[in-house]
Amino acid sequence: MFEVRLHGRGGQGVVTAAEMLSVAAFDEGRYAQAFPSFGSERMGAPVASFCRIAEAEIRLREPIIDPDALIIQDPTLFHSVHVFAGLKPDGYLLINSTRTPAELGITAIAERLPAGHVRCLPATEIAMRHFGKPLPNAVLLGGFAAMTEVVSLDAVLKAIRERFAGKVGEANVAAAEEAYALARAA
Repeated sequence: MFEVRLHGRGGQGVVTAAEMLSVAAFDEGRYAQAFPSFGSERMGAPVASFCRIAEAEIRLREPIIDPDALIIQDPTLFHSVHVFAGLKPDGYLLINSTRTPAELGITAIAERLPAGHVRCLPATEIAMRHFGKPLPNAVLLGGFAAMTEVVSLDAVLKAIRERFAGKVGEANVAAAEEAYALARAA
């Protein structure tokens, strides 16, 4: 089983990202589940969401304590929430930021992970360019597909199109494709 924990703030699409990731995995013939965990239900409050992907039925229903991957949509959470807690030694770390791990002050965390398992992507900037809103969720899923290959880019794009129709969906698809290419090039 591959377990992903996503961190962000209310209104950034953290819950939607986990749902789209689970749909992408399901569309590829695997079992998947996604569910959120809210502190206070207000815009800007810390939010965590979870996604499990497996080859067999998933019976667990509890939050993910030891994730295989972390997707962090808002690095300002580093100092208020234990976002790195439990990340496996061979885990993946994807951060929405224009800064490097050193600039973010997380060198020690980044250095304990294997080469290629840490990426910072300017997801908010990519989203703003493609659809004019600071919503990094679909963008980061493109980067996640490139980094981990747990789901294919095609499956992610299909899940995005199922969630968002028309121009909004196509703008999110273009943003996810850009993030995928950027993560591949890193």
